[in-house]
Amino acid sequence: MSGTCVDDPGQDGDRAHELSGAPVPPVDVRLLPALDALLQEGSVTGAAERLALSPPAMSRALSKIRRALGDPVLVRAGRGLVPTPRALELRPKVRALMREAEALLTPRRQEDLTRVTRTLTIVADEAYAAVLAPALLNRASAEVPRARFAFTVETTHGSAPLREGTVDIEVGVIDECSPELRIEPLFDDRFVGVARCGHPLAAAAVSPAAFAAVRHVSVSRRGRMAGPIDGALHACGLRRDVIASVPSYGEALLMVASSDLVAAMPHSLAAGARQCVGIELFDLPVETEPISICQAWHPRHETEPVHVWLRHAVRSALTRSAPPPPACPVVQTPHRPVEQDVHGRR
Repeated sequence: MSGTCVDDPGQDGDRAHELSGAPVPPVDVRLLPALDALLQEGSVTGAAERLALSPPAMSRALSKIRRALGDPVLVRAGRGLVPTPRALELRPKVRALMREAEALLTPRRQEDLTRVTRTLTIVADEAYAAVLAPALLNRASAEVPRARFAFTVETTHGSAPLREGTVDIEVGVIDECSPELRIEPLFDDRFVGVARCGHPLAAAAVSPAAFAAVRHVSVSRRGRMAGPIDGALHACGLRRDVIASVPSYGEALLMVASSDLVAAMPHSLAAGARQCVGIELFDLPVETEPISICQAWHPRHETEPVHVWLRHAVRSALTRSAPPPPACPVVQTPHRPVEQDVHGRR
């Protein structure tokens, strides 16, 4: 029977070239959907409709597929097309590849967080790690029981660990507003005075003169004895007696709880430690700059389920730590920039 089948894109004319052993061009993976449609439909017209293409466009795709495979793929049988043995061999493999590609490009189903075994790395100043860790770990034991948490201290590398993926989230004062990061403000903390239970200074509202008259321990990672509080007192004509400097708030808490020394530290930390170490809190009699606490992460983790959980858990734990406003007025002093670290420590 003579004549050309309307569903055959010139197979006989192309075959000599397709099977001649001519150099094969680089593989075009864009042909996979067309090959899958052709093998499923067994028809150029049907494959074209399946992919919303015109029949001529599908015919051109079949010609390219034949050249790539060195096989006619579909051949005439009466007025229709039938697959070659090679096509029958490829059909389940191509279908499996297409299913996998479709799964990759489909939004992820809700992940079972109880099965997550990832270690989540959190950079946080020790003051906020102390506030965050208990609430976070208690919640994690019920919601992500197989996850592990590594709390690390701040480094001098800025946002590089977040960008490089070695850190999942940073919590504290974020002083590098990089366009590569997501930064979410959580709450504003403030400094309060801390003294042992029964300390005379904590019995009533504290005046600047009474505050300056007692002995103090300063928290400074650089060993400095003076900072923003001293600048505010100096504006009032006062000077406090700082007899020691320690690098962390934990050390200052232990010293204050067992002596007549007084310290200043973030309210969220002091309030959480009040019952554990036997201290009392009081409002500072001078004004200090608020501490804006944020969390920062890299956009690569924006939709990762366990990271979404982490950010929500951090937010929930720390916003509950937001301090109330001072109970009594403080002495207002002009703001004078004073060199300090990102949490007000000199």
